Amino acid sequence: MEFTNWSELITQDRIDMALQIALNVLYAILILIVALFVAGWAKRRVLAISHRYPKIDDTLFGFLGSLLKYAILALAGIFILNRFGIQTTSLVALIGAAGLAIGLALQGTLSHIAAGVMLILFRPFRTGDYVEVAGTSGTVKEITLIFSELATLDNVQVIVPNGDIWSNKITNYSVNPTRRVDLTFGVAYDSDLKKVERVLHDVIASDERIHAEPEPFVKVTNLGDSSVDFTVRVWVDRGDWWDTTCDLKRVVKDRFDAEGIDIPFPTRHLVGPAAEAA
Repeated sequence: MEFTNWSELITQDRIDMALQIALNVLYAILILIVALFVAGWAKRRVLAISHRYPKIDDTLFGFLGSLLKYAILALAGIFILNRFGIQTTSLVALIGAAGLAIGLALQGTLSHIAAGVMLILFRPFRTGDYVEVAGTSGTVKEITLIFSELATLDNVQVIVPNGDIWSNKITNYSVNPTRRVDLTFGVAYDSDLKKVERVLHDVIASDERIHAEPEPFVKVTNLGDSSVDFTVRVWVDRGDWWDTTCDLKRVVKDRFDAEGIDIPFPTRHLVGPAAEAA
């Protein structure tokens, strides 16, 4: 179909409509540019806060910065739709309903995210700490918003959901600079207890890793069925705890052998028919 009269095609109403559409497109582009600038600036400002609070993990600020950025962009999208005459009230309601449905479907994941925010905010442990959480022990390798990654002593990767961590007891073996070594040594009842105590003090004094303060504790704490039990408590740097614990056991055993101090085996005294059968 051909138009011979352009005045019928190009009317004032159509010109006004085209101008309005062009103006709306221009406004939309302007709103989008401003929104992108403001969203980027807001995210950078949130990330900059992390430099003023080094004790709080950057992951939290990254999450909050991204959340603020997309919220600004979503608000800009609503303004753009309004410019084109699209009613956004029902759209916002639809998005809210969809968000509620998604939230209900992902409530387990959202609880892990909430727990991740709490872990990052309050920092009960940090990357590199040796911890026991949710029945698992290991060195913390990574803390994310949903899960935390641990490496066990035999270097096995363990992924623990943050919700399980936050809802259970958290034991952090790395937070304090010093730790106490607790050991028990049993000797025979006929042993010279003063000699045993002197030998234990000599072993402690010869180990440079053991702190003089707090003062080492060496006392008889139990009279067992077959042994007199000495409890030894000494303080060391947390990095020396494991090696000191193992070395003290070996050195005390060697000194006891050299000094003729017996470490008795558990014994049973049978009476009655059981003794006659034996």
